[in-house]
Amino acid sequence: MFNLFLLTIITFLITLFLLPLSSLSQNNTSPCPLDFNVLPRLTSGGSKRPTTSDIAQQCQHIRQGLRLVQSHYLQNSNSFLPPPDSAESCWRAYQVLVDRFLPNFDIRSSCGFNTSWISQGCMKITTRSQFEAIVPVSSLNDVASNCNQSLENNSPCAACTTSLSTLQARYLTGPSIGNVSDCQGYPSIYAAAFSNRYGPTDEGTAKCLFLIDFVSKKSSKNKSKVIILGVFLVGGVGLLVLIGLCWIFRNKRKKKTGNFGRVVETELGSGLESIGQSTTLIKYTFDEIRKATRNFSRDNIIGRGGYGNVYKGELPDGSVVAFKRFKNCSAAGDANFAHEVEVIASVRHVNLVALRGYCTATSHFEGHQRIIVCDLIKNGSLYDHLFGSTAEKLTWPIRQKIALGTARGLAYLHYGAQPSIIHRDIKASNILLDENFEPKVADFGLAKFTPEGMTHLSTRVAGTMGYVAPEYALYGQLTERSDVFSFGVVLLELLSGKKALMVDHEGQPSIVTDWAWSLVREGSTLDVIEDGMPEIGSPDVLEKYVLVAVLCSHPQLYARPTMDQVVKMLETDLSIPSIPERPISFVAEMDDIERSVSSSASGQLSSPTGYQQFTFENNHPSIRKEEGSSSDSRIIE
Repeated sequence: MFNLFLLTIITFLITLFLLPLSSLSQNNTSPCPLDFNVLPRLTSGGSKRPTTSDIAQQCQHIRQGLRLVQSHYLQNSNSFLPPPDSAESCWRAYQVLVDRFLPNFDIRSSCGFNTSWISQGCMKITTRSQFEAIVPVSSLNDVASNCNQSLENNSPCAACTTSLSTLQARYLTGPSIGNVSDCQGYPSIYAAAFSNRYGPTDEGTAKCLFLIDFVSKKSSKNKSKVIILGVFLVGGVGLLVLIGLCWIFRNKRKKKTGNFGRVVETELGSGLESIGQSTTLIKYTFDEIRKATRNFSRDNIIGRGGYGNVYKGELPDGSVVAFKRFKNCSAAGDANFAHEVEVIASVRHVNLVALRGYCTATSHFEGHQRIIVCDLIKNGSLYDHLFGSTAEKLTWPIRQKIALGTARGLAYLHYGAQPSIIHRDIKASNILLDENFEPKVADFGLAKFTPEGMTHLSTRVAGTMGYVAPEYALYGQLTERSDVFSFGVVLLELLSGKKALMVDHEGQPSIVTDWAWSLVREGSTLDVIEDGMPEIGSPDVLEKYVLVAVLCSHPQLYARPTMDQVVKMLETDLSIPSIPERPISFVAEMDDIERSVSSSASGQLSSPTGYQQFTFENNHPSIRKEEGSSSDSRIIE
């Protein structure tokens, strides 16, 4: 009897113990192995809520924070992703953390994240060994050489992110499930875990690879000292505060009574204050900039654009920089200005001009001021070297470097920056060259600072005649491939030495894209190349670059490749697909019109292979025949 009672008790206890496990198994949920505590422990702000109300920006911050946590997990476990059965518990753990910063903000519903995405990633890569099996050792060594250093400053960060974007464009081109841990994020997750000696939770690494700001080590170390001193100095500080308030009140009265030579700094609230927390931008005073430019002397003007003038100036530390001063500004637009400056400052690439700082101020004489401070590239612009007074022509190796570097910079703007940036004003004068003739794309994102640049479809097109894509000029339709068209025009200028808009010997207007297309159509592709170019390249490479330029500058939007496809074609042995026939130009001559009519009447286009649509299949250029075409569909390897 006693044994039966004891058996009953044991059975009851076992049932109680197994019941939670059974419930856990039914819910298909296991504990989350990700350590989300690395974020509140290291990020600045404590429990302070983010200042931005843009849901897209909030979701981007959440995504980048998750990638940092995944990099920390990869470093400790050699796995990119947590197990699938822990997806629910990982989202819940992350939600608890986010609730401290954004109450009532549901991560998955607000950002459109599926539960399973946290355990799914790029090309079904889940482990370090799988990643390293896909990426060659030479590329991993290149990433290590560029990223294994402190990434606190812009130059090391730019070198690291450039090598990561090249790695992603070449080897991580397969499908991604969702957008949480996609192929774009994998290189940064890997590099922070293994290529950088300081790891993902280092201040510089987190800022550069995940755009996350960290608590200053110095301030953290001295925190206790500050508290102790504060206890003893309360009385003295209170006295100083009273004196300071009296001084401020007195100065405000002076400004109101007619001290018109003084400049009043604009109070922008959280918009610009958040910039200092998330980037390394410096906020300059208007007086500092006015002194650096010698009161905006005309002798210091080095450029003019639709947004205003560009001045050269010297800062107190001796560095020479460029000041872009926007015209027709008002304080009402400072919130948008703050957001766009923050976006531009977060973009770092070796082929993009770096942003140093900004200034917003109101002067009684000069009105409201908005100025951004950029690095000064001392070797001038591509326009200066192609069409300026420089007698020496650029060699082919230099032109090839300029073409490829510019393509990489634009590809990063379109696919590496978050959110993506459409430049809208690609031209030879916006391609700056450093002392080694490495190209730096300038003025990206600036179109949004002008009134006509605030909408997707604008009544006034931002751009320069000769470089603007037809669909943008005619209908205001703006996409990344609008930049591709402009790049194609610049590439033709670089190859031919001819301007985008030309005048022939009879004084008739001519467009470089139509001129180059006519030569390609006649089989005289190499005639596009400038005569007398030093150190001329091989005919095959020259022809390839001309065909890429003609393809990019095609009038029809979907005939153009994307910028990442352009980079692949320029830097690899990938063949160029046949180029679709172009519509009749607005300035076409009678011979061209008659030829087009004749081709249409016969049912054939002037291209010997007929119209072939340019697409990509499996990340390779593909040619698809149109209905009625006799040519077969093919993929060019």
